[in-house]
Amino acid sequence: MKRRQWMLIAVGSVLLAGALVWAFQPRPVPVEVASVKRAPFEQTVDEDGKTRVRDRYIVSAPLAGKLARIELEPGDPVTAGMTVARLSPAAPSMLDARTARELTERVGATEAALLQAKANAARTDAALAQARSDLARQKKLKGDGFIAESAVEQAELAAQVQAQANAAAQFAVDGALHDLAQAKAALMRAHALEKKDGARIERPGTAWPIESPVAGRVLKLVQKSETVVGVGQPLLEIADPSRLEIVVDVLSTEATRIAPGAPVHIDAGGGILLEGRVRFVEPAAFTKVSALGIEEQRVNVVIDLVSAAEQWRRLGDGFRVDVRIVVAAQTDAVVVPVAALFRDNDQWAVFVASDGRAAKRRVKLGGRNNSDAWVEQGLQPDEKVIVYPSDSVADGKRVQVIRGG
Repeated sequence: MKRRQWMLIAVGSVLLAGALVWAFQPRPVPVEVASVKRAPFEQTVDEDGKTRVRDRYIVSAPLAGKLARIELEPGDPVTAGMTVARLSPAAPSMLDARTARELTERVGATEAALLQAKANAARTDAALAQARSDLARQKKLKGDGFIAESAVEQAELAAQVQAQANAAAQFAVDGALHDLAQAKAALMRAHALEKKDGARIERPGTAWPIESPVAGRVLKLVQKSETVVGVGQPLLEIADPSRLEIVVDVLSTEATRIAPGAPVHIDAGGGILLEGRVRFVEPAAFTKVSALGIEEQRVNVVIDLVSAAEQWRRLGDGFRVDVRIVVAAQTDAVVVPVAALFRDNDQWAVFVASDGRAAKRRVKLGGRNNSDAWVEQGLQPDEKVIVYPSDSVADGKRVQVIRGG
């Protein structure tokens, strides 16, 4: 074989070996990186809440009766002492024919009893007059010496007995009069209105005005139309809508980190961004079932709005808002995306991209939120960390940055 052929074979073998080495050597892992930076950091508890008026007054019916139609509408202003509703006596229940006949006969019976009582009273009047006349006659005869003292005493006793009988007869007449009035009342239908000269006028004392306890606006009409209501039935709600607060329920484990006075960021939608402050955390928790069917212990946190009233004048009672309650803050912190963090045994760690290789580095966190983490130790500003590291990324492995930087 000629020398030239040997040279060609040797060159080909070298090229083939190089191609095999290139083909089977590990390829760089494509990664996305982000820069470590200094920035303000806030750790927050994020939940959705709702607005509510601070002082809500529910106006209820103080008596059972017939409610007149309420002319107010939601949003109408009211003043303290202003009449917001009226009650009148409700009509009695309808009578069937048998009951009506019984009540009619009862009226007749009581009328007859009244006549009997009056006749008895007239008889006792006559008997009393006779007894007094006899007593006067006996006293005159005794004065003339014709009868003994005992006869006068008997006449006085008879007069006293007749006086008592006459008083009892008068009491019987009064009782019969009351029985007759009661029997007639059972047949009457209560009317709050009566006609006079062809016009309907209100009877004095039949309407009970219901007044507003405070000045404010009507929030809601519980009962607007005319109807019969019972004692204590809610009629309408009144409050001052300019006195708003926000209530949000958080997990009890999160509530332990929230302190009164903590700042709150509020997103009311529609571009309305507000600031608030925690007024207090309620001391008692309650059980709430989550959307996944899990029972959770939650606590209400009440928040005051500190932004100018002009910024939230479009908000009303019961509006939904998103709140972020600040539980930790650092004005100048080393911040890294939470997407770069992973657990290394019992510690947090990141992969730092340096000189085309990944270097695993453990870090100490001061806190984290939904997007960023505050790193107290382990990273410096402007370093590059790998976000969303896959299982292919390992300590010392070659990487190729395809996004970020």
